[in-house]
Amino acid sequence: MRGLAGKVAIVAGGARGIGAATARRLAEEGASVVIGDLLVDQAQETAAAIMADGGQAIAVALDGTNAESQAAIVKAARDAFGGLDIYISNLAGGTDGDIDALNCPVEVLDKSFAINTKSHFLATQAALPAMLERGGGAMLYTSSGAATGGAPWQVAYPMTKNAIHALARHVASRWGKQGIRANAVCPGLVLTEAVKIHLTDEYVEKAQKGIPHTRLGQPEDLAAALTFLASDDGAWVNGQVWHVNGGAQMRD
Repeated sequence: MRGLAGKVAIVAGGARGIGAATARRLAEEGASVVIGDLLVDQAQETAAAIMADGGQAIAVALDGTNAESQAAIVKAARDAFGGLDIYISNLAGGTDGDIDALNCPVEVLDKSFAINTKSHFLATQAALPAMLERGGGAMLYTSSGAATGGAPWQVAYPMTKNAIHALARHVASRWGKQGIRANAVCPGLVLTEAVKIHLTDEYVEKAQKGIPHTRLGQPEDLAAALTFLASDDGAWVNGQVWHVNGGAQMRD
């Protein structure tokens, strides 16, 4: 893809799954990558694998819900690679105890907002000044098909993911004239390491039958979409929410 060679990218939540696949793809396209995660050992393994393949990457401990930690990873990108052009905010979680609106505890809602909304807001606050110094950049957020799926069994996670869409559109409209592009992607069922732990073979088979595609998603599918949006090939995509789900939800 065009325009990624020499760029500097942060992938928050890059230790495994979609984040790790995206970090690898960005490095393959010539970007230098800072991998941030609470799973520091796995982040270091991902960075080491990238470097073994000839890429440039470092791993940094990141608590995405903490403003100082977000500022520190941006500083790490500047110190290691000279600046920041791309921030992929890929943190998600906090679904334990998240059930319907009458039974979801408030503390579960608060945790979900911290991980799935606040982290993306803090990433934006930390990253945008560094990008504006470079004349622009790409803010990319991982949302979820849960945001628009209307599931009866879960309330907090879909709420928090919808908030990301508003954030992406705000950033796009507020700073687009200054060279900032902001977009979100909504994965469908992607067979990451974390997802596989919780799914039975029966569930996977049922899910496969339920989508108009030959297979379920792989982390590399989302990595390709995110890398495109970060590249010059995606230069005219701004303020959009892309559903990358094999057709599980078909939306304008």
